[in-house]
Amino acid sequence: MENQHRQISGYRELNQIEIDLMNEIKAAGQALEQLCDKVRFHVTTQYQIASNGHSEGISDTPEMDRLARAQPETWEGWGRSNFQSGLMYLTRAVAQPGGF
Repeated sequence: MENQHRQISGYRELNQIEIDLMNEIKAAGQALEQLCDKVRFHVTTQYQIASNGHSEGISDTPEMDRLARAQPETWEGWGRSNFQSGLMYLTRAVAQPGGF
C-alpha cells in the first residue's frame, strides 16, 4: 500500500512538508466535522424542544415559527458542505494533481 499515489495517473511524490500539511488539513477536517455534528445536534434539540413533544414536529409556538424562518438546518448543511469544499481546495493546493 505504500506509495500508491505513484500508481495513480496525475499524482506526484510529496515531500515531508507537503505530507505534514496534508495531515494537518485532514486533522482540521476531523475537528470541523465534530463542530458541524455539534451544531446539527444543537439545531435538532431546538426543534425537539420547540415542537413540545409533537411527534410530527408541528407546533404553533413562536419558537417553532422562528426556527422555520431561520432555517438553521439549511445553514448547517451549507456550512458543512462548504467546509468540505474548502478542505478539498486546500488538499489540491498542496497535492497539485496534474489533471482536471
